[in-house]
Amino acid sequence: MAETVFAPWNDPQEKPLIQFKGVTKRFGEFTAIDDLTIDIFEREFFALLGPSGCGKTTMMRMLAGFETPTEGQILLGGQDIGQVPPNKRSVNMMFQSYALFPHLSIWENIAFGLKREGRDKAYIGDRVQDMLRLTRMEKFAQRKPHQVSGGQRQRVALARSLAKAPKLLLLDEPLGALDKKLREETQFELMDIQETTGTTFVIVTHDQEEAMTVASRVAVMDHGKIIQVSTPDVIYEAPNSVYVADFIGDVNLFRGKATARPEAPATPAPQVDSTPEHTPDPAPEETQSAPQEAPARVAQPNDLGKWLHDKILHPVLGKRIDHTPALPAPTAQELANPMSPPAVEPASAPVAQVEIPAGGIEITWAEGQPSVIATNGDPTHDGKEVVLALRPEKIAISKDKPTAPNVLQGKVIDIGYLGNISTYHVELAGGLMVKAQVTNTRRISRRHITWEDEVWLSFSSTAGVVLEK
Repeated sequence: MAETVFAPWNDPQEKPLIQFKGVTKRFGEFTAIDDLTIDIFEREFFALLGPSGCGKTTMMRMLAGFETPTEGQILLGGQDIGQVPPNKRSVNMMFQSYALFPHLSIWENIAFGLKREGRDKAYIGDRVQDMLRLTRMEKFAQRKPHQVSGGQRQRVALARSLAKAPKLLLLDEPLGALDKKLREETQFELMDIQETTGTTFVIVTHDQEEAMTVASRVAVMDHGKIIQVSTPDVIYEAPNSVYVADFIGDVNLFRGKATARPEAPATPAPQVDSTPEHTPDPAPEETQSAPQEAPARVAQPNDLGKWLHDKILHPVLGKRIDHTPALPAPTAQELANPMSPPAVEPASAPVAQVEIPAGGIEITWAEGQPSVIATNGDPTHDGKEVVLALRPEKIAISKDKPTAPNVLQGKVIDIGYLGNISTYHVELAGGLMVKAQVTNTRRISRRHITWEDEVWLSFSSTAGVVLEK
């Protein structure tokens, strides 16, 4: 039986753990949070992502109780916590500096909050041991913070934050002090600990890769507003604005004017056989000269396919057409012998031109350059200024002109070698610089594209996302 995907935000019966309702926070004339409304659910690993000054830390500080909203409400488990002091909330916060007590052992650091609550010794001992085991720090319990590594101090701070079993744990740039390799390893440790404890995590970060790795959902913020909130794959593959597309990862932006392309003609309705019941059999000669024509086979999408298209893939694939195109009718050979393999075209047959689906739009982006076709674009953008957001890995690069819906010519200006991938900076004839990424499956000495080479870039008609300018 397939495992249920964790997505409480798609279930109308689920009640959010955290609710921001029209929250605004002002500091004098400056508005840090502007009329924010958002729900965060229990057991989520929720990431607030954005540039410095976008309001993500202010939002976290209001959750922790260090700031109060100027307007609106913040609910935790259905209770308005706007006026609840920080030490009375079922919320803990882990700071970037970790804030460990240098004169206390790791064991004592973890036990500190429990002692302040007046817990009995037996409970404290068991709870601290559980936290040491969870963070794999049992061997270091009697060491001081300066006697362990940065990654281990991060785990101690996490253990101390989780010791009081909060409903919500806030993490303010928790991995910022670690080097890149250790940070990547710790990201997965955080995910494992969050899944094991079931605690709701809210992390503030400006590191896109970190947010995309650890979070169940990501909220991209700018100027005190949430621009888009969704799962990492949707944020990356189907951004809702040029800002989100440009902020998350690398992207190529083709700006131009859209022109609607003709829609595919509607599939004709199946013919109803009006032949009388008692029709004389045709003559043998007629039977041989006119092979029987089989009815067209029609593909029928199921309900799940329709839901996926309408709810998730619509920004990438475009509007779903209700009628389904007919599949080609079976050949005479297939009718005679259904189990026989399909006929193979002779080797000398000419290569057919690529067939581009009807509908969508084409974008005129530079004078003298071929228009870019996006069959997933909305035809209602006809005549409007739009932007095609195209990720570098969606673009193929070659020396020979390929057969594809979109083909552009340019020159390699620079190459970025990252070991596993190479990024080619290609200047198109119109002057636009485009990035194309290639996975390095061959050793560098066997690659055939280098600086100053004339190359062809190609991509499919659904590779990009069309956004309003």
